[in-house]
Amino acid sequence: MRALDALDAPEALVLTMVLVAAADGGMTDREIGAMAGQVQTLPVFHDFTTEQLGAVTDAAVNLLNEEDGLQHAARLVRGALQPRLRETAYALACEVVAASQVAKQRTLEMLDFVRSELQLDPLIAAAIERGVRARHQRFDSGK
Repeated sequence: MRALDALDAPEALVLTMVLVAAADGGMTDREIGAMAGQVQTLPVFHDFTTEQLGAVTDAAVNLLNEEDGLQHAARLVRGALQPRLRETAYALACEVVAASQVAKQRTLEMLDFVRSELQLDPLIAAAIERGVRARHQRFDSGK
């Protein structure tokens, strides 16, 4: 991650994923795996490497530990993402939450913060959430 006065779009997307992953005090292996999987497969990360993912993740965690780091992170994300990529950012955040399998209250509050900061239309946000929920359903053989 370059100086913390500006990000490019892939860095902002990673920062958004880190926000929700770190919300409950730390990132799990599942959450880190979900982030790595997104970076390795999505077209928006075409020229982004897993090494960059590690560097941006570390910088993002350091940013969040600063005074007013969360607000600074929100400004950086908004500044780096066009409106259509804000939907992508929210979808990625939802994917990370779904990967953790158990969404704690702080994580849900962070997801709400991200949704608000990205200024997403509530219907679009609900559609993204429902799509992610559908993708992460589990088969229950007992019912």
